[in-house]
Amino acid sequence: MTETLKYARTRLRRLGQELRFLPRTLRIVREASGNRTLGLWVFLLIVQGLLPLAIVYLTRTIVNLLVIAVHSGGQWNVIRPVIVAGCWFAAVLLISQLLRGLTAWARMALSEVVRDHLARLIQMKSLEVDLAFYDSSDFYDHLHRARMEAPHRPVELLEGLGSLFQGAITFVSILAVLVPFGALPVSSLILSTVPVLYVVVRTAQRRHQWNEASTIDTRRTWYFDTVMTDGQSAAEMRLLNLGGHFLESFQTIRYRLRQGRLQLAKDENVSELWAAALAMLILGGATVWMVRRAIYGMVSLGDLAMFFQAFNQGFGLSRTILDNLGKLYENCLFIGNLFEFFDLRPQIISPPNPRPMPPSLAGAIRFCGVTFRYPGTSRQILSNLSLEIQPGQMVALVGENGTGKSTFIKLLCRFYDPDSGSIQIDGIPLKEISIAGLRRSISVFFQQPMHFNDTVAANVRFGDLGIADSEFPGALERCAEMSGLAEIVARLPGSYDTLLGRDFFDGAELSVGEWHRVALVRASIRKARILILDEPTSAMDPWAELNWATRLRELAEGRTVILNTHRFTTAMFADVIHVISDGRVVESGNHAALLAKGGIYARGWSSQAVP
Repeated sequence: MTETLKYARTRLRRLGQELRFLPRTLRIVREASGNRTLGLWVFLLIVQGLLPLAIVYLTRTIVNLLVIAVHSGGQWNVIRPVIVAGCWFAAVLLISQLLRGLTAWARMALSEVVRDHLARLIQMKSLEVDLAFYDSSDFYDHLHRARMEAPHRPVELLEGLGSLFQGAITFVSILAVLVPFGALPVSSLILSTVPVLYVVVRTAQRRHQWNEASTIDTRRTWYFDTVMTDGQSAAEMRLLNLGGHFLESFQTIRYRLRQGRLQLAKDENVSELWAAALAMLILGGATVWMVRRAIYGMVSLGDLAMFFQAFNQGFGLSRTILDNLGKLYENCLFIGNLFEFFDLRPQIISPPNPRPMPPSLAGAIRFCGVTFRYPGTSRQILSNLSLEIQPGQMVALVGENGTGKSTFIKLLCRFYDPDSGSIQIDGIPLKEISIAGLRRSISVFFQQPMHFNDTVAANVRFGDLGIADSEFPGALERCAEMSGLAEIVARLPGSYDTLLGRDFFDGAELSVGEWHRVALVRASIRKARILILDEPTSAMDPWAELNWATRLRELAEGRTVILNTHRFTTAMFADVIHVISDGRVVESGNHAALLAKGGIYARGWSSQAVP
């Protein structure tokens, strides 16, 4: 007995722990919908919860009046109350149907706004978290579970809570009807819920545990499906004949997931059968007791009809309430995943009292003994790196792939903080500057730029949404001429209004090099004092590279420019070239000085067969 009580207390404690997410969920619902829609929905639930009580009492009244009418010989003054009571019964049913429709509408209105609000919260959190989160598979597990549960779990919780609230009102009313018949019917009805409660809580916990354990397998099926259906992988899938391999991998994991779900459903059905049998046994005893009382004339036929009506509704309601409670508990378990995602906190944040970004770069950009490794890895990318970039200079960072050139850019943009050392702009440490102000002062051409499925003009304007409408056309044409994009746009049917990409529109598809030109203009049009170009000529042929490089000075005018490249024919145009190897600067100087030095740069120049 002691062990049973201990187990029950453990279960109830766990139930309370998981239901702690309920107030937070309700706050989100209120934020999304406002008090008016939520209040209407609650009012409708209360009224609907009380209507079954009216039906129970009207049933007793109609049965008792019918008994009197049968013995009266059909006198009108006796039949008329039966007809009036029947009309009231029909009116209650009609009102119940009307309210059911209104409640469904209110529930749908709540569901839609809550779903949209949650999607916005997930998107905001995804935009807020550090880039370091995207280096972690654990983050993708959190994101996957949040995206899986957000569209329906809070809505299901809201609907379940509404049904539970409405059912509880009716159930309490039914218990009040049964109280005059004695303690046995009331206690039997309550006792019959115990085995069912145990089953629904246990089932919810097992579903949640299985879902947690299968997250990685589910993500893998998504990945395999994407590889087999995405246009970017279509060519290699066909050339290398990889379709069979990925089909088999997908089906293997799907079979494992399917078997797990089927076994879970089998165990749930067996448990529910035993719980239902115990409940029926308890309720059957109470029913026999009531029938015996009616046989001995202790209650009227109307009372017996009301008892059966109330007892039947009470039994059905108890199952519905427990099912809703189980779903509420299960949804709280899964919503816990959603709130775990919402509770992720970025580490790269602005200080409480940030210093403004200097209005003009009068001082240098300095990396002072910077050491860095990506979170969760042991390889050191930068090792005690120190260098200085003077304002207005064009500086090139060269070196083999993996030497830390792109990491340098990410640290300067403060996507990460160094493990040791400091980074300064105009003598101010980056950690003391507002992140928004810092990034507003930097424009970056990324090595793998985004391809936005929009017009050419929109693709460029995303570089600086703050640019005035009156300024944009002139800035667009000027930057397009300097970067060589104007020649590409001249061949497009709609010029700068041509839609690009084929994901959603019947638009024009560009080559990799042409997309790079669009991204270069996007980076150039931004009114930023620091312009960073990460492998800007990697997708250009030698003729296009030379043509673009000669125009580079025009793009760089009035800015500090950092060229990240492994192509010496691009680096040669820089004022200063820093050669990075093993995460540190090993050579510095201009093109002529480094060639004369005969070191790593000079050997790299020779290896690229430049005359």
